[in-house]
Amino acid sequence: MMQTAAKNDPKVMRAWCFYDWANSVYSLVITTAIFPIYYVAITKNTNGGIVDFFGFEIPASVLYSYALTGAFLTIAFLSPILTAIADYGGNKKSFMRFFCYMGSLACMGLFFFTEQTFSVSVLLFMIAAIGFSGSIVFYNAYLPEIATEDQFDKLSARGFSLGYIGSMILLILSLALVLFPEVVGIEDSGLPARISFLMTGLWWFGFSQYSFAYLPNNPGTNKTKGNYLLNGFKELGKVFQMLKELPLLKRFLLAFFFYNMGVQTVMYVASLFGSKELNLPDESLITVLLIIQAVAIGGAFFFAWLSGKVGNAMALVWAVLVWVGITIGAYFVTTGNQYYVLAFVVGAVMGGVQSLSRSTYSKLLPQTKDHASFFSFYDICDKVGLALGTLSFGVTEQIFGSMRNSILTLLVFFVIGLFALLSLRTHKLKPAEVAA
Repeated sequence: MMQTAAKNDPKVMRAWCFYDWANSVYSLVITTAIFPIYYVAITKNTNGGIVDFFGFEIPASVLYSYALTGAFLTIAFLSPILTAIADYGGNKKSFMRFFCYMGSLACMGLFFFTEQTFSVSVLLFMIAAIGFSGSIVFYNAYLPEIATEDQFDKLSARGFSLGYIGSMILLILSLALVLFPEVVGIEDSGLPARISFLMTGLWWFGFSQYSFAYLPNNPGTNKTKGNYLLNGFKELGKVFQMLKELPLLKRFLLAFFFYNMGVQTVMYVASLFGSKELNLPDESLITVLLIIQAVAIGGAFFFAWLSGKVGNAMALVWAVLVWVGITIGAYFVTTGNQYYVLAFVVGAVMGGVQSLSRSTYSKLLPQTKDHASFFSFYDICDKVGLALGTLSFGVTEQIFGSMRNSILTLLVFFVIGLFALLSLRTHKLKPAEVAA
């Protein structure tokens, strides 16, 4: 029997937020902190940085970028189809669980990442990225179904904050293993990192069970007989048609595409910039990541409060203005202390712009049961934007020979996003206003 739930049910909202606690460890440990450092360590002694990937010789850094890009483009291609099927079939939670288990098990498999298992491990890294991104599409789609509009901003901020706290806890535990392996009798220098990959998968898999226990399958949606794949494409076609009549939603997606392209690219290249341009040691870079996570908790709640005062659009405008200042500052930063200050500011707006973007998009949706299908467009903007952002960052560096010049590319993205946000010209975004 299909589960249903009234909106603003505290137990359901708590379960929804808790999935951020469960999955955010992937973002920090695998995407940003431990895995990239381990990947560099295990490939630096190869033939001039060239690795063998299933018989193809390729630079290790290039393979890393291609693996991420491939994973993001895969989920960007699949999510519209899968989410349309999930909306039509009433099985949103099943899809979310599938991708969660795929990603978490792949993280556990990275425990066996050695030089001998390199090619398979890179595939597991890609599968983990697909699992994470796929589950987030369905997770985000729950927001307008379990809460009323007045709760969107606070609930979104609460979820991101729990994610930052949980990921910080596991990162600190992982760092303790990496920095002090002798305390627990570990002699293999690579084992602590691989244990952190295993702990990430177990954390993600284990804590997600609480969310799956209380989240409804697909509130308000009835299962329909027929070919799910064909029905999914039909539902996707309906969403395309509806977007033509939703001018505010289209303008927001345009703004989100550009400013989020800048935000996500900064998060992926921040450590590399500190290492390559400022020659900061790994310990300092990880300290920066902890600063960003800690400050982001308060930033998420601050922007939720600010949106209540000036509206979602203006709150996002202020956040993107700060990002413009960050990119300008990053171009001129030359010392470690300046880098730390910049990281503090990044943390202050990172959580705010991510949580507020999700809740703003939820407010712009029309009265519909196809929330997962609509959120697939949101996810496409995120993943395609990230792929294009990192690509343009790398191409600019290759052409001009400096990551500082690449920062100016990000500045352009933020400025375009800012002007698109200003074009919304509204303070309170409500579903009734969308088609106005």
